[in-house]
Amino acid sequence: MKTTGIFCRPSCPARKPLEENVEYYTAVKEALFAGFRPCKRCHPLESVGGLPEWAASLLRHIEQDPSVRIKDRDLRTFGVEPATARRFFTKHFKMTFQAYCRSQRLGRAFDEIKSGDPLDDVILGHGFESHSGFREAFFRQFGTSPGKATGEDYIRVAWIETPLGPMITAATENGICLLEFTDRRMLEAQVKTVASKFKLTFSPGENEFIRQVREEIGLYFSGSLIRFSVPIEFPGTEFQVKVWKSLLEIPYGETRSYEDIAKRLGTPKAVRAVGHANGLNRIGIIIPCHRVVNKNGELGGYGGGLWRKKQLLEIERLHRRSN
Repeated sequence: MKTTGIFCRPSCPARKPLEENVEYYTAVKEALFAGFRPCKRCHPLESVGGLPEWAASLLRHIEQDPSVRIKDRDLRTFGVEPATARRFFTKHFKMTFQAYCRSQRLGRAFDEIKSGDPLDDVILGHGFESHSGFREAFFRQFGTSPGKATGEDYIRVAWIETPLGPMITAATENGICLLEFTDRRMLEAQVKTVASKFKLTFSPGENEFIRQVREEIGLYFSGSLIRFSVPIEFPGTEFQVKVWKSLLEIPYGETRSYEDIAKRLGTPKAVRAVGHANGLNRIGIIIPCHRVVNKNGELGGYGGGLWRKKQLLEIERLHRRSN
């Protein structure tokens, strides 16, 4: 804000200033270079909604070796109270810390069985003490037995940090099927839709597509990438798929109206249906629903929050000019 010399997040709870007193910047460093000081209420220098360092450290530890069983006494050696870990993981991952660790081990075990590793080696390698215990946990997690895993699949789900807040991403063995900001109200419904469309269960894990999308999202926010190459899967009704494919054709840094898309699809009166399909997009940023605006040029709605839509468009406009 020009009158105070302070810069905030768009979501700052402080009293909103008059529009004529506001300047917008697409990156924290630009606001700092312009001489503004960070707000003490919304802390814009910190990652938006990011993981606390203790949680990020635990996740890195698990990802490096999912087979290690971390017990309550081990958590305390990391300086983390078990109750704190349990509450945090239940809130952010919809499961306790121990359940998250077990899911990671089972997901890695699934991948190893699918690739042909001997079952005995897999069971021992992931900390399970008996075949029966492993089979029971495996069935609860995936709804199938270890012996059938070679012909089955599951949806791997992971967390991605971005400058606009954390996102949850999910992938099958063929590509990314979900990419949403974690605070989106429709996230739970979208997860259920994906599970229903693919008839597969979710489990924490990674594959080549999740690693690729994490890298490409980072490059996108830095302005180094304007077109994603990671494979995506987006099953839906015939009309929904047509709308989502139309969104993929909107050039980086440009916008189209709902009316424009309806006309392009040969259904000029289906503006409301286009808006509904746009709102049901499950692969944010990559399928750029943020590039769709109202006919008068106003931003309209966005599932990830209108402030994020504005920021995404500003990022693209800035880097399009620089490129």
